[in-house]
Amino acid sequence: MIKILFVGDVIGKPGRECLRKFLPRYNKEADFCIVNGENAAGGRGITPAIAEEIFSLGVEVITTGNHVWDDKKIIPYLEGRHNLLRPINYPPGVPGKGWGIFQTRNKVKLGIVNVSGRVFMPALDCPFRGTKQAVEEIKRETSCIIVDVHGEATSEKVALGYYLEGEVSAVIGTHTHVQTSDERILPKGTAYITDVGMAGSYLSIIGMRKEEVMKHFLTQMPVRFKVAQGEPWINGAWIEIEETTGRALSIERIKERAE
Repeated sequence: MIKILFVGDVIGKPGRECLRKFLPRYNKEADFCIVNGENAAGGRGITPAIAEEIFSLGVEVITTGNHVWDDKKIIPYLEGRHNLLRPINYPPGVPGKGWGIFQTRNKVKLGIVNVSGRVFMPALDCPFRGTKQAVEEIKRETSCIIVDVHGEATSEKVALGYYLEGEVSAVIGTHTHVQTSDERILPKGTAYITDVGMAGSYLSIIGMRKEEVMKHFLTQMPVRFKVAQGEPWINGAWIEIEETTGRALSIERIKERAE
């Protein structure tokens, strides 16, 4: 059995503080740690320095999403860091990789795919076909596969869960920053949750200061959002996988206050 720790979208400095507080304890139980870091730099994007900070905490892979390009310094860094993933369904020739095969701490090969939805999101290539193609490649080496579906629409993420059912170990939703309570093992042995949540301030609107977000909704004018401070929480999930078959044995949500 392998035990995977997956932490939801890290929102700015409060989210990184959550990682520093919790990962030393969580990592004692984990065989592998995945963190979605696309909002780790000031709430939008990720920098090379922040990626290195997250890796230094014992994180094996960082996944991202639609904000991966918000800080241009990350572009050359992506080319040299195989364990910082961007969504697989960007067009050919885009820097970085959308999937990889890694080794857990107990020497099991683990495939990870990062894919972006396209409902209410940038119009990328098909997330269904792109992910399926990557899964077929990975299964030549291992049946243990985790998919991070970075998407806005619940229906699209649920559909991807069923589309990949029995082909991957887990389909974990990210992007909306609100943890859902629908974690389950699908009938063919794939763990699923629509959104794993975030690491950041709960005195916020999805990690950002309430005042600016409400002003935008009230006026429909452009507003610069700022990362919220106070009451940091970490959201994530534990996924246990049977290493020979790749079938998920359990999925359990994490929701813990950092203060």
